[in-house]
Amino acid sequence: MRRKALDKLLTMVGFLVTIILIAAGALLMWGYSFANSQVHNQLAAQQIYFPAKNSPELQNPLIKPYLTPYAGEQLLNGRQAEVWADHYIAVHLQEIGGGKTYAQVSAASLADPSNTALAKEAQTLFQGETLRGTLLTAYAFWMFGQIALWSAVAMFLGAALMLVLAIVGVIQYRRRDPEEVIL
Repeated sequence: MRRKALDKLLTMVGFLVTIILIAAGALLMWGYSFANSQVHNQLAAQQIYFPAKNSPELQNPLIKPYLTPYAGEQLLNGRQAEVWADHYIAVHLQEIGGGKTYAQVSAASLADPSNTALAKEAQTLFQGETLRGTLLTAYAFWMFGQIALWSAVAMFLGAALMLVLAIVGVIQYRRRDPEEVIL
């Protein structure tokens, strides 16, 4: 095989890989943008705000270290949704249920249908766990968006590297003796 033919083939493959990496990066950026805007818009519509810095709610040692960085802010992204779900709602649910889960309280309520206080506790735990699950789902989609962002950056860097290598291939192709043969 002639060396010049091999250089031409590898250079063309390099340009093709560059185009594929750019397309993949663009799709990943679209995925990031879609996930991020959907999570933001859905959370913004809920109008959830973190307690103010000097709020009595932030005095709880199980809550304070996690919510203080966001004090007074509106909950708008996945990271905030995770903090709210795991360190605000979960703490309150533990207090309401006395450490018992919704399933445990619900089973006790079904066993004693005349206990209205227990039925209300089960209903509150159900609503809290539902909201917590929804917020953690928002966090998961937001995280998918973050992964797509960093993957897009990697694709664009890979495309830049392949473009440089393909350009070096063009330079090599022009310098080669047309009669040079490899193996």
